[in-house]
Amino acid sequence: MPAMPPGVPPKPDASAFLTWLRTPRPEATPGLWRFGYRPRAQESAGRVSDRALLTGAVGALLAALLVWSLWNNNLVPHKRILLELVTPSDWWSSLDPPRAALTAVAVYDSLFATLVLYYFARVGNWKEVVRRYVTDRPQPSRALRAAVLGALIAWLVAWRGLLSYYTLAAGVTPHDWLWVPGDPHATIHRLNILKTVLTLLALYPFAVAGNWLGLLRGMQRARTPAESREPAAPATGTDWPELRDHGQNALAERLTDEGRTGRMNDVDYARIRRAWSSVVADPGRLNAFSSAVFSEGARACLHPSGQRDLPFRTATHDLLTSQVRIGRYADVERTPPAHRAAGVAVEPATLGTSLLVVGPSGSGKTDRLVRPVAESLALQALAGQAALVMVCAAGTPMGADQAYDIVIKPGDRTSEYDLDLYGGTDDPDEAAALLADVLAGDWAEVDLRRAGTVLAQLLGPFQAVHGRFPSVPELRELLDGEPSALNRLKEMLDPHAHSLLHRELEARVRQAGVPGDPGIMLADRLGCLDRPVFTGFFDTSADAQPFTLRSLDHPLRVRIDLPERAHPEAAQLLARLLLAQFAASMATRPDRSLFACLVLDDATHAITAGSVRALRRLRESHAGVVLSLRALGDVPEHLRQPLIAAVGCHAAFPGITTWEGALFAQAWGTEWVETTEVAKHTVFADQPLTRLIHAVRKLGTGKPVTTDAVTVRQVERERWSASELAHGVPAGHAVLSLTSVRGEHAPPLLVDLRG
Repeated sequence: MPAMPPGVPPKPDASAFLTWLRTPRPEATPGLWRFGYRPRAQESAGRVSDRALLTGAVGALLAALLVWSLWNNNLVPHKRILLELVTPSDWWSSLDPPRAALTAVAVYDSLFATLVLYYFARVGNWKEVVRRYVTDRPQPSRALRAAVLGALIAWLVAWRGLLSYYTLAAGVTPHDWLWVPGDPHATIHRLNILKTVLTLLALYPFAVAGNWLGLLRGMQRARTPAESREPAAPATGTDWPELRDHGQNALAERLTDEGRTGRMNDVDYARIRRAWSSVVADPGRLNAFSSAVFSEGARACLHPSGQRDLPFRTATHDLLTSQVRIGRYADVERTPPAHRAAGVAVEPATLGTSLLVVGPSGSGKTDRLVRPVAESLALQALAGQAALVMVCAAGTPMGADQAYDIVIKPGDRTSEYDLDLYGGTDDPDEAAALLADVLAGDWAEVDLRRAGTVLAQLLGPFQAVHGRFPSVPELRELLDGEPSALNRLKEMLDPHAHSLLHRELEARVRQAGVPGDPGIMLADRLGCLDRPVFTGFFDTSADAQPFTLRSLDHPLRVRIDLPERAHPEAAQLLARLLLAQFAASMATRPDRSLFACLVLDDATHAITAGSVRALRRLRESHAGVVLSLRALGDVPEHLRQPLIAAVGCHAAFPGITTWEGALFAQAWGTEWVETTEVAKHTVFADQPLTRLIHAVRKLGTGKPVTTDAVTVRQVERERWSASELAHGVPAGHAVLSLTSVRGEHAPPLLVDLRG
């Protein structure tokens, strides 16, 4: 491009956006990257290898040449008996046969040559050779291969006279035109013209097979200057057919012009399409939508943050299908042919069944899988399609703060937002059940029902007295059974207006401090949040407005940085709290049009029995969870198998142990495979000469003479064995299995996360 004068903005370039929009996205099975995907032809299990195919083709060609040589050299007895039966007998009795007889012989020989070629072409599978090595090749290799093959055939047929086709052409050509008496130069010239015509006829099928015309048109378009090219017709989607179908041609023209002039990006396109779908659902929004499009164009219906894209992207995204590409399927034998070397992608349709990622530190879980998923959901939030809650340790590279709408940093005084300890609920029983699962869900020695009862005996009276739930220090003091705190709360509670709550509080006073009281254990667990560093956080006063996961009815991007290094116990407790609150809020949200996803970069000790049960209910709530674990040992033993069964998508990274691989292998099941067994049997000879030969052979090779017995059978085997998962997954790879919310499955396959 020529240099632009200072102060003049560069010309808008819409080619990238239009190319992205026009790229086909065919339907595919879960896990396949649909952007530009070309389904591969299904290859049968008995596909002939290249070596066997070429050997058979060359052998058939040599056999055809041998048969033709025998025919052409009159070594086939009575070869013209069929011709003599249908032609006059005087043609063959005279020493000087007429020209018609010569023409008949040429036709007869040509028909025989055609039959020979057809038969041996079927025997040698020449059609498959041409398809595999010519027509299936990309240009210009396809055209070049067809040209070389066509030139060879044309030279043999037209210029060397092979297979009598040239004789046939000369026989059917008028004799007076072809032969000029007394002028040999003119005759030679006309014979050359005949050979040229025959050459063109021989080259025609190869020109079609090599698509020479398409190659020439592509080269012509490449040489045509960009200024003189005709504008391409708008492809599907570029002219907003969904708006035109509803009679909104003016809006469609406005948006089409925005795309052609380069003022629209993929986020704008997805966001406006999402807004239009809401207009179709509620026609009352049409006036607001129309005025926004006419006045702001591609900036219409902006996200509340005002952003139209992320500060930067680290992965490849396609917002038309809501997919993010995370790698490609390995081109290995156990990968189905339709998946080999194809792109791998995840989307809300698969994340809705939740994703479990297991791998040790340094295996690439965060950089190659967790962060691309979070980035994709953040882009979808800007397009009004999803809500994201990203939970990670403080300092984890999960994008800049500008890429999120809310950044919560518990324990950091610079944090502008706070977190609601009770998940935004006003029901003390619900809050008690939630906190009981968070505080004691991973303790087998504590009964969750008793723990929930203890919390409900305190939260209900406290809310009735103060109109709010207790803060962390207040709740810990009550759980400890401090007499002054319990008596003060009992005195403030009206026994007549709240007789039931008063009776529950009295029961709590009697049970406090007795052996086996779960309140003491709950207070100890809650003590990790009652630290000076958390002073001011989890505020429950009337003026506080902490963030609650019940706000995910809006396309929010939330990141929560946990103090994992300084306060690991508090970070684990908060992770458990967020997982439980997310599952509870998703089950009760009224508007489920947005896909909501919670991404836990480190779910160590965050899994409880209640959260495993809640994971199964997220599918119907249009929500999902991404759980990343260093090892399944971080999950209580009795919850490991239920956790793997509760999620629909699994990713096993290199470095897991064999017992962890056994759990995945058991979850993925078995499949039928064809096995070949070769058994070697010693050959015992009875004849003296044969025994002598075997003895000499054994003396020379050092091995007895054996014969092979081959057995081919179908057996049922594990898709991935525990040993293969523990030792056979290369670095930078993972074994990924996906399940969509519609029940479609993608088998566990090896994925190269670097491609």
